[in-house]
Amino acid sequence: MNISLGIPRERTNDERRVALSPAGVKILTENGIRVTIEKHAGSASHFHDQEYAEAGAEVTDSLHELYSKSNVIVKVSPPQEHETPLLRPEQILISALHLGSIKPSLVKVLLDKKITAMGFEFIQTRDGDLPIVRTLSEIAGSLAIQTAAKYLETGYGGSGILLGGIAGVPPAHITILGAGTVGLFAAQDALGLGARVTVIDKEINRLRRFEAFFNRHIVTAIANEHYIAELARVSDVMIGALSPKQKFIKPIVSEEVVKSMRQGSVIIDVSIDQGTCFETSRHTTHTNPIFVKHGVTHYCVPNIPSAVAKTATFALTNTLLPFIMKLNAHDTINEILWNSHSLRKGTYVFKGYITQKNLAELTSLPYREIDMLLATG
Repeated sequence: MNISLGIPRERTNDERRVALSPAGVKILTENGIRVTIEKHAGSASHFHDQEYAEAGAEVTDSLHELYSKSNVIVKVSPPQEHETPLLRPEQILISALHLGSIKPSLVKVLLDKKITAMGFEFIQTRDGDLPIVRTLSEIAGSLAIQTAAKYLETGYGGSGILLGGIAGVPPAHITILGAGTVGLFAAQDALGLGARVTVIDKEINRLRRFEAFFNRHIVTAIANEHYIAELARVSDVMIGALSPKQKFIKPIVSEEVVKSMRQGSVIIDVSIDQGTCFETSRHTTHTNPIFVKHGVTHYCVPNIPSAVAKTATFALTNTLLPFIMKLNAHDTINEILWNSHSLRKGTYVFKGYITQKNLAELTSLPYREIDMLLATG
């Protein structure tokens, strides 16, 4: 398939990342893929237009031109409403989807135009790993601890507790809900700073792996109402770190439990882009990242890795690049999906149908299994 790839500038509120770094673009152009990037697309990540031009990309200040000449669009966040008219029938779109804030109107456009849409959240290897989610979760986990330390400070309205404590003064107590990648990196950084860490999860095997990995330097508990309520009363920080694989229809921490937390304590809801982990959570932004409810500071920014846009762009490029290269290996989209388990799993809209059951349930739009669509040509 002759790939002409377009990288638009991100227009979502406070999204500072760009889908590919200049080094990633250079690899693509050296492999015969034409790349067009919108002017200033990398500026917020401190990548300059000249770097992209030197990597072989065409830099354009016309978004319409970029969409019209590209058969593959790669971006970080889902297209905004003013971008969807620019999508051309049967284009390939690769981006995050953000199930927690998905708009059925966007999905309807993708269906009507028979776009092949692939989501970062769904791209999966044969062993069940979600490589793009994992990479961004590593960043989010580490940033959750940095953020918690900041908002515990007195000047930010926090309880004035140093995360790691000092000699003679106990450290902060951090409870992490979810023993996935976010939880792993959050626990690692919290322990490194000297905090007391408790990790809770519904799956005992996940907790066993955590105990073994951290050589029993953390406390673990099964995620039931009793333990959650008990830990909320003694925690200085609670981090919602459920993975996309851990389906949760309603928040697992109720408002009553949040009310029982100490004044000046902090909630970091990393899960906000998939669905709220705390009943009191609501979307915030990097510009206005926090709000206080029941005396508890809430940080509920969906695109946490955007706070370190350059690191996040490098990380995204590293994981995304091999999948883009797969597009260049076959002549048609059907052949590409037949031959790539990861891209087939990652596709959520194909030939006018939703191919991810959970998305179809959320939007009440038509669903078909992708294997069946591929088999019928």
